[in-house]
Amino acid sequence: MTTPQEELLPATRRALSHRIAVAQADGRAPSLVAALVRGGRTVWHGSRTSVDGHGPDENVQYRIGSITKTFTAVLVLRLRDEGLLDLGDPLEKHLPGTGAGEATIAQLLAHTAGLAAETPGPWWERTPGSLRPELADVLGEQPFLHPAGRLHHYSNPGYTLLGALVEEMRGAPWEEVLRREVLEPLGLHRTSGQPQAPHAGGWAVHPWADVMMPEPAEDLGRMAPAGQLWSTTGDLARFAAFLAEGDARVLSAESVREMRTPAAPPGAAELASGDSYGLGMQVLRREGRTLAGHSGSLPGFLAALVIGVQDDVSAVVLANCTSGPRPLTLAADLVGIVAEAEPRFPEPWRPAREIDPSVLEMTGPWYWGTQACALHVTADGTVELGPLAGGGRGSRFRPNADGTWTGLDGYYTGELLRAVRRPDGSLSHLDLGSFVFTRQPYDQGAPVPGGVDPEGWRGIL
Repeated sequence: MTTPQEELLPATRRALSHRIAVAQADGRAPSLVAALVRGGRTVWHGSRTSVDGHGPDENVQYRIGSITKTFTAVLVLRLRDEGLLDLGDPLEKHLPGTGAGEATIAQLLAHTAGLAAETPGPWWERTPGSLRPELADVLGEQPFLHPAGRLHHYSNPGYTLLGALVEEMRGAPWEEVLRREVLEPLGLHRTSGQPQAPHAGGWAVHPWADVMMPEPAEDLGRMAPAGQLWSTTGDLARFAAFLAEGDARVLSAESVREMRTPAAPPGAAELASGDSYGLGMQVLRREGRTLAGHSGSLPGFLAALVIGVQDDVSAVVLANCTSGPRPLTLAADLVGIVAEAEPRFPEPWRPAREIDPSVLEMTGPWYWGTQACALHVTADGTVELGPLAGGGRGSRFRPNADGTWTGLDGYYTGELLRAVRRPDGSLSHLDLGSFVFTRQPYDQGAPVPGGVDPEGWRGIL
């Protein structure tokens, strides 16, 4: 449900409207529609069109192309979270006989399996899916172009394999599973495999003249999990809110965070731009902020969905032309307009409900060799360990039942932090993946690897 647009300041709403007006005019799009999400709700909707007196609203369907891949990735992560598969499993373990089964599920999700970008044969986006009825028709005789795991190489056939995996493990067609497990729980009633009125028509705009012609809208068949879906800004706004926060009915906050985490080795271009790819989601760096989401295109349509988790702003952009506007850039710009004009208020500081005295004892300064660090306990029960000044290694840690802590991010992701005590119960030092953190630099009373010079610290010899 769209909330009143007055939740954004008038100047912000005008800046958003101006930005999409420029994009529609410069991109020569027959129509362009956009939405902004903040606080988990749609707070702005805008559209521009070449038809006088009419503008598409948040219920008009457009084809969303490869944003479909994010939906498919959600289905695969659900299988993982239910314990039915591991992302490190080779595809062959669960879907034998494809000829590409040596690729792992994680590699397929992150486009690092080494598969070809497109199918053999005629342009699959503009021809009927009936031309490719089997997985062998999608993959061809030589499905691999690169060594698995070495390179991020975007692959549409890879997501066809993931869709087939979902069908195999659920015993039902991909779209049926998607509707039952994602669309219906999230209330995405205007998202479908086939267009449902009202929907936009797809157009090709001539590159050198202001004329256009209709594009075909083919049923992609086997390739559907890579790009079949039609949706609206209203539905995609709700999907963006889910991808930012998770929903226990579909996928946890931890799992959607995993989707937004880079999982592919960056190439030279990605290193220069700061962009990467997670599990079914692009990870972008724009104007100093990290955004996650996905772009999409099929003949006649362009689409983008981006999420700025730190700014609590997400944007959706849909257009009905084959080329012209740059929806991913536009969506990132819309996020930036709101984030800069109306920055997010931090949550009020609140004290923790309670704290274990043994955990409180761990707080304060520690030394890794001679580097001064500090350990903080947060109200949510995690701890943070990092340098007191300057750059360096730091991470957050979650508590484990045995009194240890597991790294959640940064250099120490997955590493174990232990508070080591003396026989009398007093706190001796911290052990972090074999590194010893002491209360004094190279504390002689702690078991520092390599020992401590018995003469201690000294001046000029």
